[in-house]
Amino acid sequence: MTGDLEKTYCFKSENKFIVKSGCKKRMWRSLKQILAADRALPWPDDAVLYYSINAPPTFKPTKKYSDISGLPAPYMDRHSKLYYSNAEEFATVRNLPMDITAGYLQLRGASTIVG
Repeated sequence: MTGDLEKTYCFKSENKFIVKSGCKKRMWRSLKQILAADRALPWPDDAVLYYSINAPPTFKPTKKYSDISGLPAPYMDRHSKLYYSNAEEFATVRNLPMDITAGYLQLRGASTIVG
């Protein structure tokens, strides 16, 4: 009989997300703690780890949101370069003074500020 032999399965490996501390409740580790523990281990130089992966640029276009309401914005005002989602916002965008328009563009991080 094989009473003392236990099979080890790869899917039953130790869960590294849970802190084991005696009989106390199990506490979850944060991502920062897990990455710090992974950095402390002796990994080979060519190992691919979570903190060493560089993601390639995305091919999907970025989503554009209205500068006034935050709704998805299919339109952009050519004069002020602000995004808007409907006709009411367009009227608001056209009536904004230039300093407010520049503030919205700076808040969005647009490189060209109208001035």
